[in-house]
Amino acid sequence: MKTLRTLCLLPFAVGLLILSPLTARTTHLVSKASVPSWGQHALAREENSAARSEGEWWRHAVIYEIYPRSFGDTNADGLGDLNGITAHLDYLKDLGVDAIWITPCFPSPQVDFGYDVSDYKAIAPEYGTMADFDRLMSEAKQRNIRVLLDFVVNHSSDKHPWFIESASSRTNPKADWYMWHEGKGLDRHQVPNNWTSIFGGAAWEWGPQRQQFYYHYFYKQQPDLNWRNPDVRKAMYDVMHFWMDKGVSGFRLDAVETLFEDPKLTDDPVNPGRNAYGDPNVQHLHTTFLPEIHEVFREMRQIVNQYPGGVLVGEVYYPTTAEMAQVYGQGDEINLPMATQVGFNDQRSAPEMRKRLDALMSLPSDDTPLLVFDNHDNPRSWDRYGEGLDVAQRVQFAKVIAATLLAPRGSALMYYGQEIGMKTTTPTRREDVKDPIGRTGWPKEKGRDGERTPMQWSEAKNAGFSTAAETWLPVPPAYKHFNVADEGKDTNSILGFYKAMLRLRRENAALRDGDYQDVSEGNNDVLAFLRSSPEAGDVLVALNYTGKPQKVNFRQQGREAKALLSTFANPGKVEDLGTLTLPAFGVFIGQVH
Repeated sequence: MKTLRTLCLLPFAVGLLILSPLTARTTHLVSKASVPSWGQHALAREENSAARSEGEWWRHAVIYEIYPRSFGDTNADGLGDLNGITAHLDYLKDLGVDAIWITPCFPSPQVDFGYDVSDYKAIAPEYGTMADFDRLMSEAKQRNIRVLLDFVVNHSSDKHPWFIESASSRTNPKADWYMWHEGKGLDRHQVPNNWTSIFGGAAWEWGPQRQQFYYHYFYKQQPDLNWRNPDVRKAMYDVMHFWMDKGVSGFRLDAVETLFEDPKLTDDPVNPGRNAYGDPNVQHLHTTFLPEIHEVFREMRQIVNQYPGGVLVGEVYYPTTAEMAQVYGQGDEINLPMATQVGFNDQRSAPEMRKRLDALMSLPSDDTPLLVFDNHDNPRSWDRYGEGLDVAQRVQFAKVIAATLLAPRGSALMYYGQEIGMKTTTPTRREDVKDPIGRTGWPKEKGRDGERTPMQWSEAKNAGFSTAAETWLPVPPAYKHFNVADEGKDTNSILGFYKAMLRLRRENAALRDGDYQDVSEGNNDVLAFLRSSPEAGDVLVALNYTGKPQKVNFRQQGREAKALLSTFANPGKVEDLGTLTLPAFGVFIGQVH
């Protein structure tokens, strides 16, 4: 839900989040003395769980995010649907992913394209029926692909029956289900404080029937639920049971850091200047990351733990690993918080990536990181990391990103089209923008349409996404060169590399579950690390983050390495680790001898 474009407006409540600094270490092969204080509990869990159950599939999973409007259209209306996902499950199985995360497919007025839910227990008719969903679940299960749903927990739509009832009076049974407050001034028509919406304007909207304001962190059509009300929690937890009883393996929790606000309504601090919407640069100090969120995380974890393999993925935007680490709790909160501090740093720099990745890898091994470079709220990595590169160079660097995402310890999150090099295609005219934040913030904020364009399946009409005369968003012209059909025939394509990388990760025990050790010392422009396991030995991963050849020396790690996957060396080729040369944006993954 949150966009990194607006992240600069969000200071983190550091007073609430002060944690001991990270201490670099190699996972698994570490003494307790070297573990930061916040990680001691996790190391203790590790010692007591040497043999992990199959239910913990998520510890090394690759999850594939699907934006259903843009994945596959089977009824020629220009809009993707659930049957369009089902139709492409064989592709996903062949790609090698373990699970799919489907962004909201519930009934919604579509003000925020599904993130304004009007019924948490149904399927939006534009996406299909509950029977279509059940068929998708059945077909995915046959292919050993798990399904995660997007759970919009902070707010509902203003068209949800809960809010309609809540807004009707101050005395109805759901009067306290949302964040209602008195206004200021003699007429009580002035907003309660200076809080602003992340999507522009005041975070307060007048409710004429109640003669009060309600709070909305996002659009005014997305009123915030009152998570301090036990009836609200019970209703939302009932939603979780409903979908997990239907076979869902868990949830991606949307915007979870916004669940609570300061009950005293303390004004937020204000920085100089104005944001893209013309509002004061308000720091969201009193509306995000309040400590009460941890109680909710624990309660949600108790629910998913009742189902084999149940998992919670958290949308969190913590700037550091130390801050992110708190949401693991005592192993009883979020299973997989998104490690956005790594994949969204937007710097094509080995030293910067090394610093962030090493911090993440220093998490105790029972706390599983979820690496992510792309999602539906931010420009694609093709553009964020490709500035100044020509197309051929971007193709090569896309493979560097793939290895950075999939070779370290932990789980990984992919976004549809990332594996074929889809680019961000932002509208050039305000009248073409579908995303409301783009219409409101134009031209400084052009919205998120550019990263949500239809999946590029082939060179056929509408890139094989739909046979409609028009699609809900235009298909980018790049589909003629970057599509599944063409890249699937070329092992040197981005898609070919992703398939090989996923297969190697699945088959090689060191890459799947091994220790991590940074071995970049002396090779500053190269990101290099070892993955090690008793079963598979040492695997060297060396990634050239520059557009120039880099001669590197890894003799300390071994005499030579046999290529397992490389962008320049054939599989099986033996390379001297003392004189290894990585070409521009080269990738080398090899078995060390």
